[in-house]
Amino acid sequence: MPHWLQLMMDSLPTLLWAGVKFTIPLTLLSFLFGLTLGLATAVARLFGPTPLRLLARFYVWVIRGTPLLVQLFVIFYGLPSMGILLDAFPAALIGFTLNVGAYTSEIIRAAISSVSKGQWEAAFSTGMNWRQAMQRTILPQASRVAVPPLSNTFISLVKDTSLAAAITVPELFQSAQRIVATTYEPLILYIEAAIIYLALSSVLSNLQARLEVRFARYGGMMENSR
Repeated sequence: MPHWLQLMMDSLPTLLWAGVKFTIPLTLLSFLFGLTLGLATAVARLFGPTPLRLLARFYVWVIRGTPLLVQLFVIFYGLPSMGILLDAFPAALIGFTLNVGAYTSEIIRAAISSVSKGQWEAAFSTGMNWRQAMQRTILPQASRVAVPPLSNTFISLVKDTSLAAAITVPELFQSAQRIVATTYEPLILYIEAAIIYLALSSVLSNLQARLEVRFARYGGMMENSR
């Protein structure tokens, strides 16, 4: 067996375990919390009082205008100077959550804005209050618009978690770096890590395509029923 293949086979369990233990949980938690934050931010920008709108706009402006790696460094390496000490994983989770929240807020805001005012009027005419109209009428329609870009954000997040290696989170990419430090085979190990990321992204892209088809069918049924 070639040396490079043996090395890949020997390191594969370690890399996969790092992915299961750190990369996947970090991705899922960051996206879940970020999506919740993004929805709250989008609602604040669309319907909140002026001070809240300005605060939400400022948050989105700062996060979207600065690199994710810098944000992680500020949280993990910068905050200790203010007496705020965070372990690597929580620091990464906060950083990714804030980043995802800013980007998803713009997606959700655009999706909600795409729903016609007539849908609001129809909901209010049936006796719904604002919250009921949002939950039962507006968000279900906005979700059809938001699903494709939100799916792209999730897939990008899977790859972006590799940046957590810079703040010592022992996820997939840092595990590859540690093996490189002992084997002195950077090309083989980094290619293997890239293949794993590629496999994850390919699976998620396939699921995204199926999800979009399903939402398109649902949307077509809604359109035909009107």
